[in-house]
Amino acid sequence: MGTTQLETVPEPKYQHLKTVIGEALDSDFAVGEILPNERELAARFGVARATLRQALEQLELEGRLQRRRGVGTTVAPPRVGVDVSTAQQTWPGVGDDTWQSLDCAADVAPAAVARVLETAADERVHVVRRLRVTQGQPVAAELLYVPAASVPDIGAVEAPAGPGRARVVLRELQRLALDGQDRSVELGSARADDAKELDRLPGAPVLVVTTRYLSGGRTAAVSVATYRADTCRLTFGDSVDLVMAS
Repeated sequence: MGTTQLETVPEPKYQHLKTVIGEALDSDFAVGEILPNERELAARFGVARATLRQALEQLELEGRLQRRRGVGTTVAPPRVGVDVSTAQQTWPGVGDDTWQSLDCAADVAPAAVARVLETAADERVHVVRRLRVTQGQPVAAELLYVPAASVPDIGAVEAPAGPGRARVVLRELQRLALDGQDRSVELGSARADDAKELDRLPGAPVLVVTTRYLSGGRTAAVSVATYRADTCRLTFGDSVDLVMAS
């Protein structure tokens, strides 16, 4: 059998450098230690800074490194397993929900979310902002979009702005019968707001989990949760070995 064209392509230089730096992280650096700056690293490994950046970006994506505001690039601790199973089939905020409600505002949903909710492009919906904390560190920021039709009595309920208003919207949403939910996961880049919540830099790699909640034959709410790709791995139910980021 002949050699395929793919097999004859040499390994990119940054990939080899990534392996070399990874070995150095294991032998020369401790978790949380700050790496030298790019100029020093490039000189140490004898490569161009552009090649170095590609290698560092790959290591960050794999969870080996973290870029922190005002600190620099540090060696990352082992990833935290975060369960995103739909097995419980519960509304947000029910039971031992690990999310913290931060705020709630009325705003227009992004076009893609509005299509799923079947709301008009200019229709304002309730946007609940929440933060998920695991082992003392923020691992995900969520925007939960709830149309007025799902919580028709919310206008008659008085609640202060902030977490109180968010909890009221969640409580009213839970009055509906939940028929089910579906979920998708994709790789993305941190938006400015999410980056600030998660102590990341804008554009850092993240995992975006979109959940659609169904009730009465329609979409009652949509959650868009942004998970840190450098510190957490997504697991599903009891299958703790099924990892979405490694």
